[in-house]
Amino acid sequence: MKVYENATEAALSMRPDVPVYCYRPNVLKADARAFMDAFPGETAYAVKTNGEPMVLKSLSEAGVTLFDVASPGEFAAVRSVAPKAEMIYMHPVKAQSDIRLALETYAIRVLSLDHEDEVAKILRIVRALDLDPGTITLFIRLQTKGHAAYELSKKFGAAPAHAVELLQRCHRIGFKVGLCFHVGSQIEDPETYERALASADWVRNRADVPLAGLDVGGGFPASYGHDPRRKKPVMPGSDEIMASLRRDIAEWGFSDMPLVAEPGRVVVARAFSLIVRVLLRKGRRLYINDGIWASLSDSWTGKITLPARFIPDPARTQRNGDPKTIGSFKVCGATCDSVDILSRPFWLPETVDTGDWIEIGHIGAYSLSLRTRFNGFYPDTFVEVTTPFDDGTAADGYASLETMAD
Repeated sequence: MKVYENATEAALSMRPDVPVYCYRPNVLKADARAFMDAFPGETAYAVKTNGEPMVLKSLSEAGVTLFDVASPGEFAAVRSVAPKAEMIYMHPVKAQSDIRLALETYAIRVLSLDHEDEVAKILRIVRALDLDPGTITLFIRLQTKGHAAYELSKKFGAAPAHAVELLQRCHRIGFKVGLCFHVGSQIEDPETYERALASADWVRNRADVPLAGLDVGGGFPASYGHDPRRKKPVMPGSDEIMASLRRDIAEWGFSDMPLVAEPGRVVVARAFSLIVRVLLRKGRRLYINDGIWASLSDSWTGKITLPARFIPDPARTQRNGDPKTIGSFKVCGATCDSVDILSRPFWLPETVDTGDWIEIGHIGAYSLSLRTRFNGFYPDTFVEVTTPFDDGTAADGYASLETMAD
C-alpha cells in the first residue's frame, strides 16, 4: 500500500479516476486504545462497522482481543488476522447451521438472543455436540428506547417481562446468563444508557438469577460535521458520555460484574477518508464517482453529515467564480440509477469543476461494509495516509468541522 502524508498529496500524485480510501492505522489504534482506557470493562469491537482485514489486524495490534461478530464471514475474518482473539456472537437471530459453526468450529461460547425459539436452537446444537451448557453464556437482549441517529430496537430486543422469563429459562437449563442491550448507533443523549441500565436493573431484580455479565452494546458517537445552514447540534462528547456511563453503571449496581461494550463508529470512523472525483459539473449539480450504493449511504439517509475538503486539479488553469465563496451543490452518484443522489449538499468553493477531487473525511464506519457492486462499480483502492483528516487545512464542504458562520 502506498503511503502519503495527506489525501491532497495522494490525489495530485495518483490523479485517480476511481474513489480512493485513505487509511490511517495510527488514528485507528489511538482511538481504539482511548476507548479501552475509558471503558470500565472489556472492549469487543463490532466487526460489522468495518471488517476489512487491515482494520482487524491494526485493532489486534492495538490490543483489542475481543470481537463482536454476527456471521460466518465475520468469524472467518477475525480468525484469519487474529487467531488468538475471542469472539462473541451477539446477533440475536441466527441460523441453526451458523450456531453449530460458531460452537463447533470457532469455539465461540458467548451468544445473545431475545426469543425462546433461539434458546431451543442453541440447546439443540449444544446437545448434539455434547457440550456442557455451563460453559456457554447466553446474553438476553433487552429492548430499549433512546435518542440515536439509527434506532436499533425496532427489530431486536425482548420486552422487560419477557427478558425475565428468558433469563430464568436459560438459567434452569444450566446456561450462564447475562443481560445486553443496544441503545442505537450514534446516540444523541447520554441519558440513553441510564434508561437502559434502569430497565436492566428491573429485569435483574425480578429474574433473581446469577448474572455472568452485562453488555452495554454500542452507540458511542463519532465526530462528524454539520450542515452549515443550520444551528450546530449540541452532541455529547466521548468524555462526557463515558463519564456519565461509568456513573450510571455504579449507581445502578452493575460495577461488580463483568462488563462488555461493543464500540464501532467511535473506534473506526476517523481512520478513513475517501477521495472522490468530480466527473461532471452541470450547473449546481456535481456528478462524482461514488454514491449511495458505494461509500456514501450515510449521506443518503441524512442521518450523518460527513466532513469534506476541496482538492482542486492544478491542471485546470481557467476557473469561474470566487474561490472564497462557498456554495451548495447537489451531488449525484456514479450509477445510472436516478435514486443515486445524496440527501445533503456539498458546500464547496464556487470554482469547483469537472476533474477536481473532494476528500470526504471520517468515513471509516459502515461506508466500506455497506458498499455494493451495483452497476459494476465497487471502490476498492487503498492508500495509507499519515496525517489525520482534521489536522489538515480546514474542511470547506457540506460537512465543515467548523461552523461556516464562525
